Amino acid sequence: MRKTALLEVIAGKNLGINASDTDKQAILSAIAYLEDLNPTPNPLEASELLDGNWRLLYTSSSELLNINRIPLANLNKIYQCIRVKTNSIYNIAEINGLPFLEGLVCAVAKFETVSRSRVQVKFERSIIGLQRLLNYKYPGSFIEAIESGKKFFPIDFPITSNEQQGWLDITYLDRDLRIGRGNKGSVFVLTKS
Repeated sequence: MRKTALLEVIAGKNLGINASDTDKQAILSAIAYLEDLNPTPNPLEASELLDGNWRLLYTSSSELLNINRIPLANLNKIYQCIRVKTNSIYNIAEINGLPFLEGLVCAVAKFETVSRSRVQVKFERSIIGLQRLLNYKYPGSFIEAIESGKKFFPIDFPITSNEQQGWLDITYLDRDLRIGRGNKGSVFVLTKS
């Protein structure tokens, strides 16, 4: 029931881009209530639930939402794909632009468990380009290409800075909904796709 309340309050907010201050407070309240009911108190031990492709429904992360401020670009879907066996995270943002010029931003990271609900994340690689040039169809096939060692044109580079790391607490996890809180105070609400 409370999960439905959260989904209703974030509906129409376009990942958080269209959320007013009042909306944000209502969303944070619904998130906190649901976190108190977390059915998976040790989410990092529930690899069968955690593993997979997660689509972002809402975030307060200005880093992600600011992508929408790029001229002629609009955020479409954002995925966070977790591969528990390899301790890998793939953040993939699909960007709508002019016809045939749809973009993609992908950040590849490794994670390390530091508590029963927290992971330390270290970003290792960034891939930016047009979906057509990257031969992007959907997250699964793109991740397979990355894992096979493929390099992409035009922008594919390693991230070597120690500043490109952070942590993420998984505060709610069930078979189709995940809530996380990041080191920069951001919240993330995702659904399994």
